[in-house]
Amino acid sequence: MALKILVVGNGGREHCLAWALARSEGVGRIWVAPGNGGTATESKCANLAVSPLDFAALADFAHSERVDLTVVGPEAPLAAGIVDYFQAEGLIIFGPTREGAQLEASKAWAKHLMHEAGVPTAAARSFADIEAARAYVRELGAPLVVKADGLAAGKGVTVAMETAEALAALDELPRFGAAGATVVIEEFMAGEEASVLAFTDGKTIRAMVPAQDHKRVGEGDTGPNTGGMGAYAPAPLVDAALMRQIEERILAPTLTALQKRSIDYRGVLYAGLMIGPDSSVRVIEFNCRLGDPETQVVLPLLETPLEEVLLATAQGSLDRVDLQWKPGAAACVVLAAGGYPGDYRQGDVITGLEEARAQGGLVFHSGTRREKERILSAGGRILAVTALGDALESAIASAYQVVNCIAVKDVHYRRDIGWRALQLCK
Repeated sequence: MALKILVVGNGGREHCLAWALARSEGVGRIWVAPGNGGTATESKCANLAVSPLDFAALADFAHSERVDLTVVGPEAPLAAGIVDYFQAEGLIIFGPTREGAQLEASKAWAKHLMHEAGVPTAAARSFADIEAARAYVRELGAPLVVKADGLAAGKGVTVAMETAEALAALDELPRFGAAGATVVIEEFMAGEEASVLAFTDGKTIRAMVPAQDHKRVGEGDTGPNTGGMGAYAPAPLVDAALMRQIEERILAPTLTALQKRSIDYRGVLYAGLMIGPDSSVRVIEFNCRLGDPETQVVLPLLETPLEEVLLATAQGSLDRVDLQWKPGAAACVVLAAGGYPGDYRQGDVITGLEEARAQGGLVFHSGTRREKERILSAGGRILAVTALGDALESAIASAYQVVNCIAVKDVHYRRDIGWRALQLCK
């Protein structure tokens, strides 16, 4: 019998999840709460006008529709305890409990766990007293990294190359509310970033293909951090030997440390990594969910039916699953609204989507809404355009061909996605 699945969230990651699930014959119906303009038109999908934080309404719907599996996309409902709520209701749900989600919800908590597990990471100190933090910044000097302890929608991290920039970042903390009440100040790590995401059912770990995200808004990795301007997978920076090191020195010890704390962690363990010039690897941060836009390049490469992986993860039988991946590569380019990551435009008509699909592109909606037959912009990151190729170079070229089909007023995007990897491939 075909599965009924509820996906929680409204971004590009959730559209990609819905798309990946919909293409399986084992899935019959998908609801996305609240969804976006893309999920509204996806095969087998329907949007559900319920907030990701309204656990009671979501659980009631799951009961009434006999939903077989709920999949949580964003971090906020995980940190607020949606998994705990659903489990108490006897519902099957994919994602870590509130306690496990502290890996992302509190950078200070995650640092303590990493030190306990012997996981390599940057030296750091946390402060609840802003004046003490200022004194430490002046004492340490730049470069250094300033991080709001809690969830800040990808905007709470400042890589400060000057002391004045770090002090200014401390002044910005109040705008993050409770998330900025504690600050973590870290040593600066030089190198190149990569993302390794893994499924885990609390006992078994199954790593996904390595990816690389582009956080900075400008070409050449310049300008302020964003939620992500593009990604590609697999990342050639992470070869087989380095992947083994990541699994043995980072993923496995982290899971063991969670077990020692009696945390039954089921869901995605996302390691944001810094690869040093000497091929050393250290953890920048952990996330407790799939990345965005990494999801949009990893899931299109997954050969194993996604629902089988998600169910096995939620039910504790991941040891029976062997992840199979397609050959080749995937690349994703994010189209952002004018002004993003600052104040940005909304409500602009998006055209060329049908032409983009005809070109063979996968267009995942991040910040859109459907108004009658039109799709309008409704967020800072509007679309994530993904293409596959036999090799990374052809995947990137195809993604930009698809991007050229789409028009939105004042839209901007990076034109150098994958630039570091292309240099490695030469």
